[in-house]
Order: sequence, then structure tokens, then C-alpha cells
Amino acid sequence: MARLAMALLLVALAVSGASAGSSEAETNANPIRKVVTLLQAMQKKVTEEGEREKELFDKFMCYCKGGQSDLGAAISAAESKVPAVGSDIETSEAQLVQTKEDLKQAQTDRAAAKESMAEAAAL
Repeated sequence: MARLAMALLLVALAVSGASAGSSEAETNANPIRKVVTLLQAMQKKVTEEGEREKELFDKFMCYCKGGQSDLGAAISAAESKVPAVGSDIETSEAQLVQTKEDLKQAQTDRAAAKESMAEAAAL
């Protein structure tokens, strides 16, 4: 903490020394007052950031507490759907096999019909 205060003091002095020629009001201001003002502004900023962090943490904790029961309900609902979905998949696969067989039969029937038409046209 002491190092931080010392670093802030050095930064404040460097800033005040670098901006010494910018205006008469700044040159007449007390350097210690500048440091105090800077530290007060930093304190205000840190306090605001802390409040925002606390709000975010509270929201996260609320999500953790409520989210666990929601996720548990979603998992149990999904587990109950697994057998139904499995049977739907098996039914769809059976329909796919039947459709492929029907397609093969239709293709052979079509080929036979074309052959018959070709024979009839030849007569």
C-alpha cells in the first residue's frame, strides 16, 4: 500500500511538473492540493468500480443458485425424451430403407416400361 501511495505521489508530481506552464491557475495551485485532488478522484473511481463488481458478482451468484435447478430440470426432461427420440430414429430408418426399396423397384419398373415402349415402337 505504501508503494502504491509513493508511486501515485511520484506520478502526480510528474504530471504537475509537466503541466506547469499550461496556465497560471495551475502554477499558483498548491502541489500537495493537486496530489490530494488526484487521489480523491482515484478513490472515487475505485469505489465506483467496486460497486459495479459487487453488482456483477451478485448477479452471477443469483444465476448459480437458480441456474442449477433449471439445468437439473432440463437434464431430467432430456433424459425422459431419449427413449422416444430413439424409437423415432428407428422408425425413420425403417422408412428410409422401405423408400429406397420402393425407389429401386420403381427404377426397374421404369426401365421395363421403356423397354416395352421401345419394342412397341419398333413394331
